Amino acid sequence: MAKAISQKNKDFFQNVYDVARLIPIGRATSYGAIAKYLGSPRSSRMVGWAMNAAHNHKDIPAHRVVNRNGLLTGKMHFSNPHEMQQLLEKEGIVVKNDTIQNFQKIYWDPAIELAF
Repeated sequence: MAKAISQKNKDFFQNVYDVARLIPIGRATSYGAIAKYLGSPRSSRMVGWAMNAAHNHKDIPAHRVVNRNGLLTGKMHFSNPHEMQQLLEKEGIVVKNDTIQNFQKIYWDPAIELAF
């Protein structure tokens, strides 16, 4: 039996999606960075759940959200195990052994990039 998602979680997921849509082409961020930006620094796993549920939404670039080390931990939630890497590489991001190379260089921190 599927677990019902509360309205609070739906709102959080929507906030995650709103931030993810702002990640520029050729950049990537982490689950934790989005969680921290949304004021829930201990909710990186929940950001991951939101990204896993985002694959039916073509307007959410879930492939640009990875773990704090640049590892493609969400790749199994794409239509095939290579799609996440292929999407990143199409944007000019180099991936080796399921890890974004030079992650610090292409890292997009919403707390900095979206500061007013």
